[in-house]
Amino acid sequence: MFIATLIAKDSLNERDIRSGIAGLDASGANIIRQSDIIDGRVLDIFFEGDPVISREYLEKIESEVDVAVQPEANRRKKLLISDMDSTMITIECIDELADYAGIKPQIAEITERAMLGELDFEQALRGRVALLKGLETTAIQQCLDERVKVMAGANILVRTMAKLGAETILVSGGFTKFAKPVAQAIGFQSFYANVLGEDKGLLTGGLDGPIVDSVRKDELLQSGAKAINLHLDQCLAVGDGANDIPMLERAGLGVAYHAKPKAAQAADVAIRHNDLTALLYIQGIAADQWVTD
Repeated sequence: MFIATLIAKDSLNERDIRSGIAGLDASGANIIRQSDIIDGRVLDIFFEGDPVISREYLEKIESEVDVAVQPEANRRKKLLISDMDSTMITIECIDELADYAGIKPQIAEITERAMLGELDFEQALRGRVALLKGLETTAIQQCLDERVKVMAGANILVRTMAKLGAETILVSGGFTKFAKPVAQAIGFQSFYANVLGEDKGLLTGGLDGPIVDSVRKDELLQSGAKAINLHLDQCLAVGDGANDIPMLERAGLGVAYHAKPKAAQAADVAIRHNDLTALLYIQGIAADQWVTD
């Protein structure tokens, strides 16, 4: 048995529901039942059939509705692992940090290509960090204060899952000086990121220690699940770029959030219209169960 969840950005109307049912019918699915409309925005349709084909048909709905197709089993996840930049926060930290050095356009272009999967992640990261050599480390706190904004729904998602007993892990190809305060502000239980080299109040242009890249993110998903005796089917991964693809593919549910094309294609679900609370609806967690303070 599978569940197709329709999540409207504003309100779910009869046309959207009819389109969803028609899409499942066209995919050859056998609809078993459907839920009542949840919070005026969400509908679960339970069906038997091919989930991949069903998703293809459902994503043809021509309105601001996101679609998730998943097995009924293990719907509520016990581990959340998430990317940070452009996922849990609204910016790419390295791009904004580069603005304080006067080289944002140069670095942002490389960031975009790396997230699209056009460049080797580690080489692109080390190259961008080298361009920051000599920047005063005080720019980091200034960037945190002036530029870093939490993504809509991030607090509710992370705190609700934690309250319901899930492990929450923030993994970033960015930097610990950003990941630590972001993790603390949102409510993640642990975080992993890269360490910027510093000397006498200036950035050295280098990185200290191992790189958090796509391989490391995937490893952290697996080790995080193993540490609390979870099967990967019980894990939810979310990200937006090419360096998130391995963990998106390995997790029981991989969600691409307002993502680059390669990440959206690799994930089980692509959220294009809604904020991060959509990930709670996907798990069958309605608004009356959310942690909102």
